[in-house]
Amino acid sequence: MVQRAEMEAAVPSATERVRDLRSEVADPQVVDKAKRRRFSASYKLKILDEVDRNPGQSGAILRREGLYSSHLSAWRRQREQGALKALGKNCGPKGKSTEQLQLEKLQRDKARLERELFKAHAIIDAQKKLAKILGVDLPKITDPDADKSE
Repeated sequence: MVQRAEMEAAVPSATERVRDLRSEVADPQVVDKAKRRRFSASYKLKILDEVDRNPGQSGAILRREGLYSSHLSAWRRQREQGALKALGKNCGPKGKSTEQLQLEKLQRDKARLERELFKAHAIIDAQKKLAKILGVDLPKITDPDADKSE
């Protein structure tokens, strides 16, 4: 009997083996929606040139790049129509001018300084109220700009 108990302790149970196997198996998580691949015109032309130069190696090139033969036929059609040359040009919205960038920076700085000024006025008002409560007389500060206008 002692030998049987020792053997059972030494040999893992079936459930323990299944748990071990489950932990070793990779998580088969599936991506919700696959991302569509986009290829630049220069990449398309490079692959087409390589396939044209090595006609017997097109399968190896496609496997290496992770492409399908339908890619090649569509890209050849685009090349014949001249679409790939047009794709090489930069299109889309133009970048902002330096004046526009500078204007936006100045507007952000102005907004930041206005917030700081608002906070400073709130602190000054609180100090005035506290001084009034404590009975402390604050010195009068003259405005330097007011003296210049006279």
